[in-house]
Amino acid sequence: MTAHYDVLGIGNAIVDVIARAEDDFLVAQNLVKGSMQLIDEARSRELFAALGPVTWVSGGSAANTVAGLASLGAKPAFIGKVKDDDAGRRFGHDIRSLAVAFPTAPAEDGPATAVCLIVVTPDGERTMSTYLGASQHLIPADIDRETVEAARITYLEGYLWDPADAKEAFIKASRIAHGAGRDVALTLSDAFCVERFREEFLGLLRTQTVDIVFANEAELKSLYETSDFDAAVEALRQEAVLGVVTRSEKGALVVARDETIAVPAYPVAELTDSTGAGDLFAAGFLFGVSHGLDLRTAAHHGALAASHIIQHIGARPQKNLRQHAIDNGLPVSAD
Repeated sequence: MTAHYDVLGIGNAIVDVIARAEDDFLVAQNLVKGSMQLIDEARSRELFAALGPVTWVSGGSAANTVAGLASLGAKPAFIGKVKDDDAGRRFGHDIRSLAVAFPTAPAEDGPATAVCLIVVTPDGERTMSTYLGASQHLIPADIDRETVEAARITYLEGYLWDPADAKEAFIKASRIAHGAGRDVALTLSDAFCVERFREEFLGLLRTQTVDIVFANEAELKSLYETSDFDAAVEALRQEAVLGVVTRSEKGALVVARDETIAVPAYPVAELTDSTGAGDLFAAGFLFGVSHGLDLRTAAHHGALAASHIIQHIGARPQKNLRQHAIDNGLPVSAD
C-alpha cells in the first residue's frame, strides 16, 4: 500500500487554555508558580471560571509533533480521544485546520475533553493545571487500521502509556504498522513516566514493538538507572532500535548500532519557553526520516524546529517551518 500519511501520532488529545494573569492570581488560586499539577474535572471548571480572556489551541505532546510536521509540509494524522463537548469540538476543528487528519470519533458520554489551563504571568512563566479527562480513555477500537497502514511512521506518546486500554491500543497500532511494513516510534515523554514504566518501556524496545525511540538525557539515564550519560548511550546502542537523544543546548545524538551522530543546537536569541522543544525536535526528525533524508540532516531539522519553538510562548510553530528550514539551508526532500 502506498503511504498516504508521513507520520501518524497517537497520544493525549488536550485543549490548551491559555490566559495571562498577575502573580496575585496564582496566590489566590493556590497555584505554585511554574508548576504542573493534575486536577479533577470539578477543579478544572472552577479554575476556568476564574480566568480572564483565554486563547484556545489543541495541545498534547504528540499533537504538537504532528502540528510541527504539518508546518514542515508533511502529511500527518493524529489519533486521540476527546468528548463530544465544546472543548472536544474546538480540538477537532483546530487540529484539522492545520491539515492534520483526525479520524477518532468523539465519546458521547464519560469524562469531559482534557484541558490544560495555562496561566502566563508577566515574566513569561507558565503555570499549568491539567485535567486529563477523555484523553485517557483511548481504546483499541479507536485505532483505525486504514490510517495506521497508510502512515510511513506511527509515533506513540509515552504520556499515554498508563491506562490499560491505551496500552492495548498502542500494541494494536504497532502490530498493524509492522504488518504493513511500516516503522513505529516511541517518545519516553518524561523521566517520571520512565520511572513508572521502565520495564515496560524496555520491553517495547527489546520485543521490537518500536523501531525508533526518542528520549532526553534525564529520561535515558532513568531508563538504564545510571547517572553516567555515556553508559546510558552505550546501553541504548545495544538495543535493536534507532535512538534519538536530545540534550538541550548541547544538541542531540542519533544512536545506531554502528555509529553515533552528534548535531549541535541552533543558536537562539532568547530562551522564552522550553515547552514543546522535544515535541518539535521529534517533528523535524520524523519529517526528515519520512522524506528520505539522511539521519544527520533529519536531526538538523529537529534541532532547528526545537530552536524556533523555545523562542516564544507555546508549543506550536509561529512561522512556516518548511520555509524556515529552506532559509537555513536544509533540504526538504531527498531529490
